[in-house]
Amino acid sequence: MSEPLKIGILYSTTGPYGSMGRDAHDGAEFAIEEFAKRSDRLIEPVFFDPHASLEAYLDGARHLLREGCRHIVGTITSAARKEVIPLVEKHDGLLWYMCPYEGFEANENVIYLGGCPNQHLIPAFEYLIPRYGARPYLTGANYVWGWEMNRLARELITNAGGEVLGERYLPLEETAVERIIAEIAERRPSFVLNNLIGPSSYAFLEAMKVLGDRDPAFRPENCPVVSCDLMECELDDITAGSALGQLCAASYFDNLDTPENREFKARAALRHGRERRISSVFASAYTAVDLCIGAIVAAGSDEPQAVRREVHARQWPSLFGPLDVDSVTNHAALPFHLGRINADQGFDVIASRPALAADPYLTTRGTQMPAKLRVVS
Repeated sequence: MSEPLKIGILYSTTGPYGSMGRDAHDGAEFAIEEFAKRSDRLIEPVFFDPHASLEAYLDGARHLLREGCRHIVGTITSAARKEVIPLVEKHDGLLWYMCPYEGFEANENVIYLGGCPNQHLIPAFEYLIPRYGARPYLTGANYVWGWEMNRLARELITNAGGEVLGERYLPLEETAVERIIAEIAERRPSFVLNNLIGPSSYAFLEAMKVLGDRDPAFRPENCPVVSCDLMECELDDITAGSALGQLCAASYFDNLDTPENREFKARAALRHGRERRISSVFASAYTAVDLCIGAIVAAGSDEPQAVRREVHARQWPSLFGPLDVDSVTNHAALPFHLGRINADQGFDVIASRPALAADPYLTTRGTQMPAKLRVVS
C-alpha cells in the first residue's frame, strides 16, 4: 500500500472568527471522510490551529510543510493568507484559499476558491443602488479586507454618481460601535456596507437593530446593512432577531434549491444531523479539499505543478455547479447569491446570478455596473 497522502488543514477554531474556522475545519474533514469511503487511497489530514495569531499562522504553515504537506487548505482572513504565502512559495507548495476576499491578487502557489469583488461586492451594489440609492455608509475591520473593500466601494459609488456619507474602521474584536451608530443616525445613508468581522460585526448589527427600533428609517427594509463575509455559522453568535432582514452576498447558502445542494445536504445530515446548517465556509472548505484530492488523484502525484495542470484541465463537479478554475489567475468562477437573514437564523436567497468568471484585478469590465440581476421573488 502506498504512503498516506498528507494534506495540511490550517484554520483557527478560536478567537474573533472562530465560528468560521470551526465550520471550515468540519467541511474539510467531511470531504476527507467521504473520500475515504470511496477509495482505498489513504489521506492523512494534518491539522494545525493557530488560535487567530498571525505569528502562529506562519508557524503552522512551516510545521505543515515540514510534515510533508505540499498542499495546505486554509486561513480565513486576508492577513493570515498574506502571512503564509511567501513560505508556501519558498517551498513550492499550494495554498487552497476558500474565503471571500478583496481581490487584487493572483499567485501561482494559491488556488482561490472564495469570491473576489466582481463575484460579491459589485453584484451586491448592482442590486442595492437602484433600490435604495447611492449614498452609503462604509464600515470595516482595520486591515486589508476592510481597507480594500471600502476603497473599491468608494470607486463604485463615484461611478454611480453617488456619495459616501461616512467611513469608519474598528480593530478586530472591538465592540464599541456607538460612534459609528451615532454617525449613521445623523447622516442617514441609503444603506450600510459592513466589512467588519467577528464580534465587531455582531455588535454592530445588534446596535443597528436598536437604532431601527428607535427610528424606522433604519430598519432593514429601509436602510439595509449588507455584508460580504457573514455566514450561517455566525448567526447564533448574534443576539436572536438582531440581524433579521439584513443582507449578505455569498457564493453559497444553506437553503439553495439545487440538485447538488439537496444531495450534499442529505449526506451532510447523516454525519452532522439535520439541524446543522451548512455555511458558505463549510461548503467552500469541503470543495477545496475535494478538488485538491481529486486533482492529486488525476495527476497521480501531489507535485504542485502537476496538480495545477489537472485543476485547470477540466470542469469539476461541485456544490457551486460545474467548477472552472482559470489557468491565468488560479481563481474559480463562482455564482453570486444575495441572502436575507430570516427568523430561522438562516438566509432566504432573494437574488442570484450564474457563475461569474473571476476578475481579481477588475481589468475586464472595470468597476462599471451595467449588468442585471435575476431577482428571486
